[in-house]
Amino acid sequence: MEKRQKIKKILSPIKSNFDFHDLLQVIIGACILAVPVGFTKEVWELGESLPILNIIILIFLTLLFICIFSYFHYHKEHMHTNPSYHLSELAKRTLVTYIFSFIIVAILLSLIQVTPWVTEPLVALKRIVIVTFPSSIGAAISDVLK
Repeated sequence: MEKRQKIKKILSPIKSNFDFHDLLQVIIGACILAVPVGFTKEVWELGESLPILNIIILIFLTLLFICIFSYFHYHKEHMHTNPSYHLSELAKRTLVTYIFSFIIVAILLSLIQVTPWVTEPLVALKRIVIVTFPSSIGAAISDVLK
């Protein structure tokens, strides 16, 4: 019986598709950390003072952390069976998680009027990117919850 379960586990496809349920989990997870972090004056001041290079590195690190987390939870065990499929799914999951986290943060920060879109759009984007870092990590973690 144990041998049968091992074979079934190997042959069963991994759940890597990103469906509506996953999207809802990402949105809720993004909100969970966007609210406490995005509502602090320190973050708003960082958005004014951090150089653009640091913001670009922060975007890269955010995408890297989401990718690593998703890899270990969805694709690691099955990557050898169909690498191109799993790499494609990993890239999609990473980008969708980041993009929706970014949108959620942009909406929340716009609602509390700390994104000066008209007068200083770069500051608005920098603030959003800074808050998207913890927000997207929360989104990736909540996506794993069943």
